[in-house]
Amino acid sequence: MSIRHGLLALLEHGPKYGYQLRSDFEAATGATWPLNVGQVYTTVARLERDGLVQPGESDAEGRVTYRITEGGRHEVTQWFATPVARQGRPRDELAIKLALALTTPGVDVHRVVQTQRTATLRSLQELTRLKAHADERSDVAWLLVLESMIFQAEAEIRWLDHCETRLAVSAPAPGSTRPASAKAPRRATEVSR
Repeated sequence: MSIRHGLLALLEHGPKYGYQLRSDFEAATGATWPLNVGQVYTTVARLERDGLVQPGESDAEGRVTYRITEGGRHEVTQWFATPVARQGRPRDELAIKLALALTTPGVDVHRVVQTQRTATLRSLQELTRLKAHADERSDVAWLLVLESMIFQAEAEIRWLDHCETRLAVSAPAPGSTRPASAKAPRRATEVSR
């Protein structure tokens, strides 16, 4: 998610100063993406530079409120209308970790998988507990974030199960001198063709 677009969406509700934006952002995302105030003000400064927000009046404590401009409204409307591209996803640290574990001498890949599965199951239990205590009517945004995290955890567990199966199937045959993982890996560009 773009912090830039998230802050613009929050400003659609009315003028806010930095700390309000931070609090509202964390409330809307269930604090799953914590922001520091410096990050908010840096982003707001860029939004102002790009003509997407305007500073308003300062209050008695010197806090400046910002309001969204027509350009900002157009930008956030375009953001909501555009699907999230999955091709440009950030690198998956867990997939990279497992790939490297396969080629690093002395690393027990099965233990790495089990350690991750245990941590993911604990996280899934906590997320499920949080969901059970959420109010179905007033916590809709929080529930959507929680459910997304639950689905991601469930998918990770399924993937880890798949990894264990793949490791078992590709284990070197008795007497083999070349581990199955020593084959040349396919590049991501080859997979997408």
